[in-house]
Amino acid sequence: MRAALQNVPIFAGLNDAALNLLWERATEIKVLAGNVVVREGETGNRLFIVGEGLVRVCKHLGQSDEIELAKLAPGNFFGEMCILETLPRSASVQAVTDATLYSLTSLAFYHLYEAMPAQHSILVLNIARDVSRRLRHLDEIFAARH
Repeated sequence: MRAALQNVPIFAGLNDAALNLLWERATEIKVLAGNVVVREGETGNRLFIVGEGLVRVCKHLGQSDEIELAKLAPGNFFGEMCILETLPRSASVQAVTDATLYSLTSLAFYHLYEAMPAQHSILVLNIARDVSRRLRHLDEIFAARH
């Protein structure tokens, strides 16, 4: 359902044509509770949107020094850093409950850039704002602990 995109902050301000272009390239993925969606350190080129369920973002998943960074519910997303850069994944994501995710590859974003550069610019600006918001949140958590 295309509404999954409309309810995600990074897609705010995109017109119907841009949303349709992205939605046509989205893949639905069902993940069982406990399964790992992406692993820290692996390469990736997909952004994921949580359609249903709950996932958690962790550093050092399954290790004694595991740190949970966030829990993401419907309308949240992860993997945006792999769209912006080609570095390995910075964290692991594991399903807390059975979840339905929608994924978009970096190629989908490139198609948007080719077809509608102004819409692509809105999307990149929205991603930058969200990354900044998340970084501020982590800074606050870090400062409160030290």
